[in-house]
Amino acid sequence: MRDIANFVNGQALVGASGRYGDVFNPNTGEVQARVQFATDAEIDAAVQAAAKAQIGWAATNPQRRARVMFEFKRLIERDMNALAEILSSEHGKVIADSKGDIQRGLEVIEFACGIPHILKGEYTEGAGPGIDVYSMRQPLGVVAGITPFNFPAMIPMWMFGVAIAVGNTFILKPSEKDPTVPVKLAELMMEAGAPEGVLNVIHGDKSAVDAILTHPDIKAVSFVGSSDIAHYVYQTGTAHGKRVQAMGGAKNHGLVLPDADLDQVVKDLSGAAFGSAGERCMALPVVVPVGQKTADELRERLVAEIETLHVGISTDPAAHYGPVVSAQHRTKIADYIQIGVDEGAELVVDGRDFSLQGFEMGFFIGPSLFDGVKKGMKTYQEEIFGPVLQMVRAESFEEAIALPSEHQYGNGVAIFTRNGRAAREFAQRVNVGMVGINVPIPVPVAYHTFGGWKRSAFGDTNQHGVEGVKFYTKVKTVTARWPEGDVEDSAFVIPTMK
Repeated sequence: MRDIANFVNGQALVGASGRYGDVFNPNTGEVQARVQFATDAEIDAAVQAAAKAQIGWAATNPQRRARVMFEFKRLIERDMNALAEILSSEHGKVIADSKGDIQRGLEVIEFACGIPHILKGEYTEGAGPGIDVYSMRQPLGVVAGITPFNFPAMIPMWMFGVAIAVGNTFILKPSEKDPTVPVKLAELMMEAGAPEGVLNVIHGDKSAVDAILTHPDIKAVSFVGSSDIAHYVYQTGTAHGKRVQAMGGAKNHGLVLPDADLDQVVKDLSGAAFGSAGERCMALPVVVPVGQKTADELRERLVAEIETLHVGISTDPAAHYGPVVSAQHRTKIADYIQIGVDEGAELVVDGRDFSLQGFEMGFFIGPSLFDGVKKGMKTYQEEIFGPVLQMVRAESFEEAIALPSEHQYGNGVAIFTRNGRAAREFAQRVNVGMVGINVPIPVPVAYHTFGGWKRSAFGDTNQHGVEGVKFYTKVKTVTARWPEGDVEDSAFVIPTMK
């Protein structure tokens, strides 16, 4: 049995807790490894190693830190195929999707390569008589990230790429379900030239999360996961004096207006709802066709499209998506489908009985489609996080825009239309953080920022982009004067503009 160790101060740290988590191969249902959970003392050792490394790392000029990021990017690209295979073997997503996971993370690393320019402060010459004012951004110290199972490469790189580039050191607590790639990323960061202790990986469950949230030497925490846990992380972390950005769940909607290109819409919905088995916070699990004619035609086309989907093992190049991450999660998805039936929604396509020949013990579930879903239903209000698409019919644009605007989640939303005025009005009015116009999964590019509204995000700062730089730095403002001659009495007065 392969053991996955913690990675602290540049080397594997064999845990002493005696506690482990099973790492499955979702394709076969077999346990392929076990991950060692860290003790509180081992987590403290990681923090102390990071704190020691941070002094020298922060003193390293931004250009040299950027060179480490450039080299890290090169090494990831070198090892892309091997990393994708490992990722797929633990998560279950198909190889192409795993490569996309890694690539989207690399785009934030590319952004971090420009950190010398991004860290330039502001300067005002002559703010007062002989007085100049300037600002600088400085790192916080030791910061941490707690990441989910669904993007074991992308989300860690979203966090530590920016955090490390600005001069912090980092403690990463990845999901115990697919922990190998995060450890590989830390090893590659070392190979890229980062000093020991700059990027550390510790494994664990809630005990490890609490140790991070309460540790006095961790200055900031970034989190991605379910909304209930995000709220807990935000409350606990801020109560212990930390900056916290905690991204939660989602129930993203796609509005389809009567003038939309339905051929394109069906393809987009199929990929956005069922890709990666729906295990994405930016998946599109709710479609809102406007008008009966639009809804009826869309339903017919969706059924035909679903029949063409191929569910297969992660290494099957023809598969549109693979298994979900665990047997428990598959059961949870199936239970939600039954709840939808019990609530009175019409189950048009039922994927619960899907079984893949030769891989009957794998964690597979077929695509499902509901029609007649109402906004009061539990399955509409809650995040299913699986390959389930729900159709909520609307009679008007106003009724349609109210659905995502009034929902408890506000992560992403999309509208499909040829009408520029309708799209513009939708983008302005909808009460959601990220908007796509004929774009089903509106994840912003790396030099913009990622973040939802309402119960999809807790905290005031988004991830990556300039917002990420702000989250991982503090501003110092300097007011300077170089007087000539003797010190005057005015030295005891607050400088003014006079």
